[in-house]
This record gives sequence, C-alpha cells and structure tokens, in this order.
Amino acid sequence: MNEVYLCLGGNLGNCFETFKQVCEHIKQTVGSVSQQSSLYQSQAWGMDKAPDFFNQVIKVETNLSAEELIVVLLEIEKKLGRERTDTTTYQSRLIDIDILFFNKKIIETDTLHIPHPRLHLRKFVLEPLNEIVPNFVQPVLNKTIAELLHDCPDTGQVKKLTYAV
Repeated sequence: MNEVYLCLGGNLGNCFETFKQVCEHIKQTVGSVSQQSSLYQSQAWGMDKAPDFFNQVIKVETNLSAEELIVVLLEIEKKLGRERTDTTTYQSRLIDIDILFFNKKIIETDTLHIPHPRLHLRKFVLEPLNEIVPNFVQPVLNKTIAELLHDCPDTGQVKKLTYAV
C-alpha cells in the first residue's frame, strides 16, 4: 500500500464543496483518505489581484503507482471543471491537486516531480502538511515538515479556518 500526500487548492467557485467532491472521487477511484488537514486560506501566490486561495492536505492510501495516480488525479480535476492551459503563469482555478509525496520516493520524469519541487517555498502547503505530519522527512532536503515550515521564506499570511469538510 502506498502512502500519498496530496494538496488540494482552488480559488474559484465553492472550494469547500469542491474539496468534498475531490475526496469522494478519490475514495471511488484511488483509495482511502486516511487523514485530512483543516482548510487554510491565503493570498494568491504569484498572482496579482486574484481571489484568495483555499488549500487542504490529505493523506491517501492507494495501490496505484505514481504514474497511474497522476492520470486519475488529472481526470478528477477535469471532471470537476478544471481547464488546463499551456500558459506558464499562475492562474485562478476551480481545483488543483498536487502530489506532494509518494511514500518517500524521489521520482523525476517528464510528467512527475516528486516530492513537489516547490513545496519548501510555499507556506500555504507547509502549514496544512505540518498539521498532519510535522515529523515527515522530505527525502531530497532531508528536513522534517516542521523544519521546512520554520525555514520557509514565504512571508504570506496563511489562515487556518474552523470550517471542516
């Protein structure tokens, strides 16, 4: 059984409802959701004048390989209304599902970069991740999530919400 950490993000539509739908789709097509962080709100990262983003980290247990998982996750995004473009700039979105970790593997292919290559730079990812697995060691940087959060250069405000999905 593979342990996977995913970050859910979005800033369009009803993100709370979308995150619930993501978890239902994951349960049907990927595996069990064994942990969920609280929801977090932050300013759009790398974007001017965009609505705030909401994020949540979930832990999933799956029999899928990393390559199979990314295909299923992209299909879930598409089913929920995500339209990907070829642009290299950040854009507002209904849903984004990022693979943060796949077990403790380091995977570098044309389509996959695990652990997520910018994870350590993003407080909006580290805060919810730290809530559920502060002692998990990022295998490339060899630091715990708590250490990465402490060292994170991101100065943006990340607010933990009391609303639960």
